[in-house]
Amino acid sequence: MSEELKLLINIAAVVMAAGLLASALLLAVAIRQAKKIRVPTRAGFVPTLQGTPFVVVLGLDLLDLALDVLSVPISWVILDHLGLRALRTVTVIEGLLPGTQLVPTLTICWIVARLMPDQLAYLVREAEASASEPDLKA
Repeated sequence: MSEELKLLINIAAVVMAAGLLASALLLAVAIRQAKKIRVPTRAGFVPTLQGTPFVVVLGLDLLDLALDVLSVPISWVILDHLGLRALRTVTVIEGLLPGTQLVPTLTICWIVARLMPDQLAYLVREAEASASEPDLKA
């Protein structure tokens, strides 16, 4: 094995280990503070993000960075435990898409939900509407 490949593997292992450790710490804090999370039961994606503490989304993004596809079931259980069910679909899709580990999707969505909630809500509604429309080409 070449030295460059060994170096790349070592760097990836360090990033994964650091991401896993940071994620575990952040999510432990989030779970301890779960009683403070106030999100209505049937809240959609944007209201749920607005009520979600930053440590939760950052911890989930770090978990995805560290474990890639293996983070999906762990994220699902954590979000279910925290009562943040509206975030599960986005987390699963992002976790299953290859190559998205380096993009902190939930963190970006959280920032956008805080800065531009109306625009994000509009985009979510449009995406849901286009997904539910029947395909007229068939």
